Amino acid sequence: MKRLFDSNALWFSMLIGAFGYKWLLTLSPILPWLIFFMLFFTFCKVNPLDLRLHRWHWVVLGVQLSLSLIVYFALITFTHNPILAQGMLMCFIMPTATAAPIIAGKLGGSIQNLTTFTLLSNFATTIIVPATFPLISQDAQLISELQFSTYFWPAFLLLLSRIGPLLLGPFCLAWLVRVAFNFYYKRKYLAGEAEQKEFELSPGLAQIPFYLWVASIIVLSATVTQTVITYLQTPTTNDYSPMTNIIILIISSFFACLIQFGLGKFIGYRLPAPSKGRDYQDVLINPAAAPTTMAGVSSITAGQALGQKNTSLGVWMAQTYLNPMASLGAAAYIIWQNVFNSLQLTLAARKK
Repeated sequence: MKRLFDSNALWFSMLIGAFGYKWLLTLSPILPWLIFFMLFFTFCKVNPLDLRLHRWHWVVLGVQLSLSLIVYFALITFTHNPILAQGMLMCFIMPTATAAPIIAGKLGGSIQNLTTFTLLSNFATTIIVPATFPLISQDAQLISELQFSTYFWPAFLLLLSRIGPLLLGPFCLAWLVRVAFNFYYKRKYLAGEAEQKEFELSPGLAQIPFYLWVASIIVLSATVTQTVITYLQTPTTNDYSPMTNIIILIISSFFACLIQFGLGKFIGYRLPAPSKGRDYQDVLINPAAAPTTMAGVSSITAGQALGQKNTSLGVWMAQTYLNPMASLGAAAYIIWQNVFNSLQLTLAARKK
């Protein structure tokens, strides 16, 4: 029963969030804490000294940023639908999800390499978004040099204030716990009072991030449902009806999800990278998810790096800087990436 639940937990969480959104929306304030502790336990699995930058990190980051601008300007030129163009921009420009290392580890990817890219992607986004969104915003005055210079730093600091604590906070705390544990047992060992030990998360605690992520998906699904219902009740602001925009965004975000997961897997396979240190894989959930080749590990890792997005941040950025209805692009992406991850987990478990 546990294996069945774990393999299909994401399906259950999305359905619970969709049908119980009226009650679950009250849990929105605890979402940052779920993410914080989810990252803390994930980073406890990683020795910071094992983090390395590799070629595929820079290639995936370049693809993420260039595709977002190409797709936006292509859609705004040919469809003249700003909601669709901005919604698809969010699907590509969103940084890697903080939960991506959890799924990558379960599928046999490298937690270390994906943690490195998650940090790189999120902090690159804090620079790129304030630099590009004034050109996309409907407020034409922001394009002037004076307005741009006064806009960039407040926007940069605001994004950094949202991303920084959720990334650096658990990362630094996990590192301090590791250093304190190793220092304590090293002194006990030198004094002859205990055996020498190195910090290592127990198998039971190693599964906690997955269940915290499932809980966060329930809250996010409730938020998506509320966003869609609210949008359907708003008056039409362009040539497209609300229902038409929703359908177009759902279909477009589906293809955006497939393209990014596919491109990421291809880049990782073509640019394999070693992973220093120990990677954790939950054999109880996915007993067959343990590729042994470097290309196989990198393919899974880069696929999650480019395909699994920080959708909660994307929804917030769209609602803050762009047309609030464009947040439906990121909201629809939440559904597709979780469906894709659920299929990956289910297929990996069935290989046994």
